Amino acid sequence: MISRKMMNMTKNGSAIRAMFEEGMRMAEKFGKDNVFDFSLGNPNIPAPEKVRDEIIRLARDTDPMELHGYMANAGYPQVRATVAQSLNKRFGTSFSENNIIMTVGAAGGLNVILKTLLNPGDEVLVFSPYFLEYGNYVANYDGVLKAIPAKEEDGFQPDGEALRAAITPKTKALILNNPNNPTGVIYSAEKIREIADVLYERQKELGTSIYIVSDEPYRELAYDGIEVPFITKYYNNTIVGYSWSKSLSLPGERIGYLAIPDEADDSQLIIDAAVIANRILGFVNAPSLQQRLVAQCLEEKTDVDAYDRNRKALYNGLTDCGFECVYPSGAFYLWVKAPDGDDSTFVQKAKGHNILFVGGSSFSCPGYVRIAYCVSNDMIMRSMPAFKALAQDYGLIK
Repeated sequence: MISRKMMNMTKNGSAIRAMFEEGMRMAEKFGKDNVFDFSLGNPNIPAPEKVRDEIIRLARDTDPMELHGYMANAGYPQVRATVAQSLNKRFGTSFSENNIIMTVGAAGGLNVILKTLLNPGDEVLVFSPYFLEYGNYVANYDGVLKAIPAKEEDGFQPDGEALRAAITPKTKALILNNPNNPTGVIYSAEKIREIADVLYERQKELGTSIYIVSDEPYRELAYDGIEVPFITKYYNNTIVGYSWSKSLSLPGERIGYLAIPDEADDSQLIIDAAVIANRILGFVNAPSLQQRLVAQCLEEKTDVDAYDRNRKALYNGLTDCGFECVYPSGAFYLWVKAPDGDDSTFVQKAKGHNILFVGGSSFSCPGYVRIAYCVSNDMIMRSMPAFKALAQDYGLIK
């Protein structure tokens, strides 16, 4: 018999992965071009050409033992220094290699920092809707996830007063995902200041340290000139988790970093413990080839304009059909209101038209669905008749 914790996780599974697998079965049955799968946030934009060229160069020109061998658990010093310098240049920070830990993607980084920070029963706050795996990550270390509803009437921006009320002496961290998965909303600098003010105030009242864990895999996917605030500039106790999965279209390569500023409470102790957590969780170190690769590609960017075209095409197409959508400022997700308020029924009706997306209940926000537009523009165009038929089912159009 497996552990009780894993038994519960196995029962709950992943709605996103389940829908993705359902899409593969439907593609076999109806033909790939007749199934419109918007379930998984899997980038469809190719990695920049330099990424491919650099992989080839590294494999050809680097001594195999140097390229594939172990290194310090925190990662190659020069890679960490290069990442730190890039952040300092972009955001006016003062990181050194000591502040950077290379991780197995953002998910690996989040698990490392939660392993580092949490005692059993410690509370981790998150604004809902939120990426459903956060609950599993917190449960891995016997923490307690507490969801705070974002303000729907404010475009799903965080609610500072609700945050204040949710903080207790057991609160250890707040996970912020900006730009947000699943809504595509970017939390504004004004909202980040409000959050920081609340946390500073409550830390002082309680005599505790409360950390923001800033989960930023979508940082580079921002539209209309909107800037994503770099949170260490607003709140000292911030730990940044980043991944190149979306910015360089490398989700399967599992490479990212943690940035832990010197200004954070007990920063050196956290850094030292996170390096050990990186090892004992079984990652040992981030992939050696990918560390060297990203260090050479920090100035490269994915084709954000392609995602922007998809964003506008899907939003305009669905609103023309009468659906109510949150206009996304970042990431590659469209957050759509279920016409009758029942996201489960909406998902099932959509499947009847070979459209696949994920219900908002999986993100702790029933009544909405998430549609991932990191797909081909052609598929979006081909899906519009199916979306119109779905709208007709609800009487939104004739």
